[in-house]
Amino acid sequence: MPSTTRPPASTRSRTPATRWAVLLAAVVSLLIGLGAPAHALSGAFVPTQSKGNRGSDVVALQYLLGARGKNLTADGVFGAGTETAVREFQSAKGLDADGIVGPGTWQALVVTVREGDSGEAVKAVQYLLNAKRGAGLTVDGAFGPGTAAAVRTFQGHAGLGADGIVGQGTWTNLLWHYEYADYTAGTLCNQSPDGNTSADWGTAAAVAQLEAAARAFAATGNGRLPVGDIAFEHGGTINGHASHQVGLDADLWPARTDSAQCTGSRITWESASYDRAATRELVKALRAAAPGHVKFVYFNDPQLIAEGLTVQYPNHDNHLHIRYCEPVHPNSSYQC
Repeated sequence: MPSTTRPPASTRSRTPATRWAVLLAAVVSLLIGLGAPAHALSGAFVPTQSKGNRGSDVVALQYLLGARGKNLTADGVFGAGTETAVREFQSAKGLDADGIVGPGTWQALVVTVREGDSGEAVKAVQYLLNAKRGAGLTVDGAFGPGTAAAVRTFQGHAGLGADGIVGQGTWTNLLWHYEYADYTAGTLCNQSPDGNTSADWGTAAAVAQLEAAARAFAATGNGRLPVGDIAFEHGGTINGHASHQVGLDADLWPARTDSAQCTGSRITWESASYDRAATRELVKALRAAAPGHVKFVYFNDPQLIAEGLTVQYPNHDNHLHIRYCEPVHPNSSYQC
């Protein structure tokens, strides 16, 4: 039966607002004690992945599905096989089997791992640490001292408690953390017209999709792809841009007839050295590398606009601006 014991006088004398504040504090304390996810990096959240995405987050997804018994190759491409595995996992967990890996699916997929553990989930951690923080780990699925040290280093970087245990909070921050574009592969070159020399970070999907497009463009014999600003390592305000704050925007230079867009002078679509045919191939490569995940490409060449490849926008005569998108994103401007 209900207790008839009266609460202490100190509690009885509190106002309703004060009692609610105390109750809320207790709930928060309880959640922390139960290991509620920490979001140390500003704005950190688990990034949605779906068919058409690429990158290290997709690799981690594929490893985590492998830990759940799915037979997948961790190739970083979210294709039909990965989508089927996601739907099967969602159905088994009583989730909406839409094939889209949003917060609920990520939460059901990730498992807490620590030193001494082994398996596919550990491979996911090792791969993400290598891709996003250059940890240099062997992706062998064995959570040894080296992996534990790399986890603690990342946790310190993210402002989390550096306990070496990969729980929900560490998973969230590791999946969300941006990735640096690879300028060593010979298909991209780094430009910095606005003085943002460290603005070469983007979401794992955006960077991988951009790199895949650059490889395809280079294969056409039209040279490398010059990349201006993407975003800072943890996003945020960026000089010279109203956007580029969430790691899903990138500025690119159009192609030149001499393929010297990485070394020659900057041009516009009206310049004599502008190569429309090559720039057309570039836009097609950008779209093909991220099917269903390109929100728009701003560039003011009227012919490419007429062909439905780019969109007119003020001050985009001398560069292309691609915006990637996801089916679920906190900012509606980045929802597909």
